[in-house]
Amino acid sequence: MRDIRLQKLAHLIINYSLNIKKGEYLQIRGSVVTEPLLKELYREALKVGAYPEITTYLEGVGEILLKEGNDEQLNFVSPVSRTFAEKYDATIHLLGGVNTKELAGVDPQRIVARRRAMKEIIDIQQKREAKGEYRWCLTQFPTHSDAQEGNMSLDEYADFVFKAGLIDKEDPTAEWKKISEQQEKVVKYLDQKKEIHIISKDTDLKMRTEGRKWINCDGKVNFPDGEVFTGPVEDSVEGYIRFSFPGIYAGKEIEDIRLTFEKGKVVKAEAAKGEELLLAILDTDQGSRTLGEIAIGTNYGIQQFTRNMLFDEKIGGTVHAAVGSAYPSTNAKNESSIHWDMLCDMRDGGKIYADGELFYENGEFLFDVIEKGI
Repeated sequence: MRDIRLQKLAHLIINYSLNIKKGEYLQIRGSVVTEPLLKELYREALKVGAYPEITTYLEGVGEILLKEGNDEQLNFVSPVSRTFAEKYDATIHLLGGVNTKELAGVDPQRIVARRRAMKEIIDIQQKREAKGEYRWCLTQFPTHSDAQEGNMSLDEYADFVFKAGLIDKEDPTAEWKKISEQQEKVVKYLDQKKEIHIISKDTDLKMRTEGRKWINCDGKVNFPDGEVFTGPVEDSVEGYIRFSFPGIYAGKEIEDIRLTFEKGKVVKAEAAKGEELLLAILDTDQGSRTLGEIAIGTNYGIQQFTRNMLFDEKIGGTVHAAVGSAYPSTNAKNESSIHWDMLCDMRDGGKIYADGELFYENGEFLFDVIEKGI
C-alpha cells in the first residue's frame, strides 16, 4: 500500500526542491530499505519527463571495504561515480538504513582516508553546483534504526520526519515558499555585514564575513530544511566555542566538543568522549582545521536532538559550525575532503551580533532590527 505522505514528499522534492525538468538526468540513491521512497521519486521523475536512474547499496558493504580493503582499494574512485558527478543534472540522496552504528568498530583513520579519496567527486559536484550545472537534495526515509537513535518508535519518528518537512500541511510547497520569503530578509541583512560575533555558554567566537554570501536554505538542497549559512573569511575566526550536543561522525559520537581558534585555525581541541576521533578528523588534511561554514538553524518545528544532523542542524534556536570544506556558493575558499557539522544551543542566553548590532537573542531573530537594516 502506498503512503500518501511519501507521495507528497516525492512530489515536493522533484517539483520544488530540485525543479526537475523534462530531459534531465537524475540519480536517485539510497539503501534497499528506502525502497518505498525510491519508487515514489522515480514515479514523479517520470511524470515530468526526466531520465531517472536508481542506484542502491547493500548494508554492510561500506564496512567490508573499510575493514578488509587494501590501500589501493580504499583510494579507488569508481568511474561510475565520476560519471554521475560529471554528467548528471541532479542527485537525490536518501538517508535511512538498518544500522546507524555500522562503522562504529572501524578504525577512524580508515574512515578519514576513504573520505579523502572521495574528495575528487565532491570537488566536481561543488564546482558544477556553483556554476548552476548541478543540483542535489538530501532527505530521510524513516527507519527503525533512525527512530531508535532519536528515542522514538517508528511511527513517532515517521510523524516527526514528515512534520519537520511540513508534509502534514495541505500544501507543503506553499508553506516552504513562505519560509523562503522570511529567511530571505535575514540573508539580505547579513549580506551587508562584515563581522559576526557569537556568544553562548562557554562560547565567544568572532569571524569576518565581508565579501561572503549568505545562503537561504528553504527546502531546495536538504529536506527538511531551515537554516541560513555562509563561509567565514578563512583566517578570521578567533575565539572559542563549546558544542552543546554530541558530534556524530560515521555513526560515532564525540561528546562535549570544545574548539579554540586562532587566525582561522583550530589550535586546541578537546572532547569528554571520542577525543581521538576528533583529532583524527581535524588532522585529515590542510583544510580540516579551518571553519568552512557557520549557520543558524531556523526550523522551529524541530526541537529535539535525534543524532541525525540532517534534522539537528536545523533546530530552531541553534547555530552550527562545520570544519573542512566550504561551499563555493558562499564565495568561501577553504578546501578539504571533509565537511563536518557540530551544533551549539543558543536558546538560553545565546546572542549573535552583526557588526556590533544584536540581531539574534535566546534562539530567536530580532526581526524589527533585521527589517530596519535591510
